[in-house]
Amino acid sequence: MLTEGITLPKGQMMAVVTTGNGGYDKLDYRVVPIPEPGPGEVLLRVLAAGVNNTEINTRLGWYSSTVTADTNATSAHQETQAEPKADGGWNEATPFPLIQGTDCCGRVVGLGKGVAEDLSGKRVLVRACMRSNGYNSMDNIWMASDFDGAFAEYVKVPAAEVFVVNSDWLDAELATIPCAYGTSENMLHRANVGAADLVLVTGASGGVGSATVQLAKRRGARVIAITSADKVDTLRELGADVVLERNDDLLEALGEKSVDVVVDNVAGEGFPKMLKVLARGGRLVSSGAIAGPIVALDMRDMYLKDITLIGCTAWDEPVFRNLVSYIEKEEIRPLLAKTFPLHDIAKAQEEFMQKKHIGNFVLIPPNSP
Repeated sequence: MLTEGITLPKGQMMAVVTTGNGGYDKLDYRVVPIPEPGPGEVLLRVLAAGVNNTEINTRLGWYSSTVTADTNATSAHQETQAEPKADGGWNEATPFPLIQGTDCCGRVVGLGKGVAEDLSGKRVLVRACMRSNGYNSMDNIWMASDFDGAFAEYVKVPAAEVFVVNSDWLDAELATIPCAYGTSENMLHRANVGAADLVLVTGASGGVGSATVQLAKRRGARVIAITSADKVDTLRELGADVVLERNDDLLEALGEKSVDVVVDNVAGEGFPKMLKVLARGGRLVSSGAIAGPIVALDMRDMYLKDITLIGCTAWDEPVFRNLVSYIEKEEIRPLLAKTFPLHDIAKAQEEFMQKKHIGNFVLIPPNSP
């Protein structure tokens, strides 16, 4: 159902409601009530909303411990034989029906009780990963996984989780930042990446991977990027010092004990070589496993070389403020691959899964400027 150019009843908006685990048929573009901000909350008019792996994985139920295949195989299966996953939301139940959309660039149009009036009218980014029990606890909740997100004309969020951004970037460019760059900056922060490090980035053309190339270079590190043959030149332009093709033999190309940090969101069959190329005292940091979550791990590679394995989901306190400052200082640039109208979400996700792009896809709600 399309409503561009049609006036909706007062208090109503268009949204994409994900109705359960399964294929694209679970994405229902329909009229829903505009949320009302409660105490300490703000209402945002969504200007642009990014597309990420996490929304697709949640819809597929890929986070369930019963799933062992890569994301492409899981997607193909769910399209033909949809299976509900009771633990498909990061090994917990997903609160379907749910409005997804982790990345949000929006404008503050409503204030709940107790929210400072100077936020009204400001263009903001939403910190999607929220540490509601404080930063001494790893407990976290995510917009669009635990509560309704930005695949809609309006969204309500805690006022403490919106950040004013003073930048001339387009709305769609800002919407490429939160999930991909937040995830990347968090991994680099946890792994304490600095100018002395040689960093290997797998899946370097994806949203998180391309962000990691930029953010690691910003820290002064040298970067080796792994990508497909048709994206080699683009990764070099992005700043990678060395670019390897996906089918290259890592041990032959780099040698054992040659890399200080591996940022690996791919996993799958290639994981064992990640540990082989790590130097003594090296760090492997991950927040994903698109090529398959079940890997072979030779414990001797880990303990004999004093390797540190770092898992990342909860964003640390400095991460999002860092990103806003990088944008405002023009130290990073957005990688906006393509925009789609919100009602074309299935088309956007289908094209996203083909992995032919570099950077991020963004959805534009109706009536956005």
